Amino acid sequence: MFDRSAVERQLWSRVHDVPDWPEPGVLFRDLTPLMADGDAFGAAVDLMAVQLGRGRVDVIVGIEARGFPFAAALAYHLGAGFVTLRKPGKLPRDVHSESYDLEYGSTALEVHRDAMAPGTRAVIVDDVLATGGTACAAVELVRRTGAELVSVAVIMDLPTLGGADRVRALGVPVSALLNGDAPVH
Repeated sequence: MFDRSAVERQLWSRVHDVPDWPEPGVLFRDLTPLMADGDAFGAAVDLMAVQLGRGRVDVIVGIEARGFPFAAALAYHLGAGFVTLRKPGKLPRDVHSESYDLEYGSTALEVHRDAMAPGTRAVIVDDVLATGGTACAAVELVRRTGAELVSVAVIMDLPTLGGADRVRALGVPVSALLNGDAPVH
């Protein structure tokens, strides 16, 4: 058994706040120091694995780009496959594509049409859940493959931006290790 609050404190100690980035008035929660610290990165992956449970999923779906490290490590930890959701033009075979709006523009995500067989149990993983545009697009892409979406799991949720509510409105559970609206511990 582990002390979840101690793990949360460890993770928070590696989150850096960057005021006014990428534009004035925005407080950016930078998780790259967390990824650079082997102990904190491992603790985050371990805690996500405990939440998901070994054998409950077949594939972990990582969102480009910061979702990739967490998703790949989690897939390995759980003995699951790893599927990537990429930006347009990065995948070489037939793809499903989903356009969506970001906080500061619009873009799309793509997945190979044959990335997951119908009925495959999948979890989408990313670093931060903000307004939910990326996560909702990811949900639609996974569903188009016929996979069964178990949940969306993130390191940090920013509840005041409403992304988790948007994902839950699609009938998908959301789990987060940290509440980004909370003060840094």
